[in-house]
Order: sequence, then C-alpha cells, then structure tokens
Amino acid sequence: MITPTKGISPDRSLLAVGAQISMVLSHPMTVSQAWSEFRSRREELGHRSPVSFEWFVLGLDVLYSLGALELRDGLLIRRRSDAASSQR
Repeated sequence: MITPTKGISPDRSLLAVGAQISMVLSHPMTVSQAWSEFRSRREELGHRSPVSFEWFVLGLDVLYSLGALELRDGLLIRRRSDAASSQR
C-alpha cells in the first residue's frame, strides 16, 4: 500500500501519491484546493490509475506522519526538511 505491489501501480502507491501532493503544495492551500490541483496535475501527467479522495487523504496522512506536512489555520503547508533548510 505504501510502496508499489502487484496490486498497486507505482503511480498509485501512497509514497508516490504523497510526492505528487507535495509537488502541488507550492504554497499553503486548503484540502479542497490541494485535491483539485492534485487531480489536475495527475491528468496533465497522463496518470491513468484512479486515486479516490480517500486515497488522497491517506497520502496526506503519510506526509504528515513523515513530518513533511502540517495543517495550520485550515491550510496545508509543506514543511522543508532541516537538511534542506541548513544548506541555505
């Protein structure tokens, strides 16, 4: 589920969905805005594997668990890693 398996294509694994969500979060946005941007981005990239809203939320959960995302004042905010911040 988190990584690709025989039953889950690589572009639908939760790590890939989380990465796609992270790419969409170039600025703080609501969950609804992120969902809309995510679907548009997948369509642009030609991903054919369906991703439901529930799967999208699981992708958000993975990002939150990894400390890559936070919810502040109703907005999703992508967090930069300490390593990336210290290189600046």
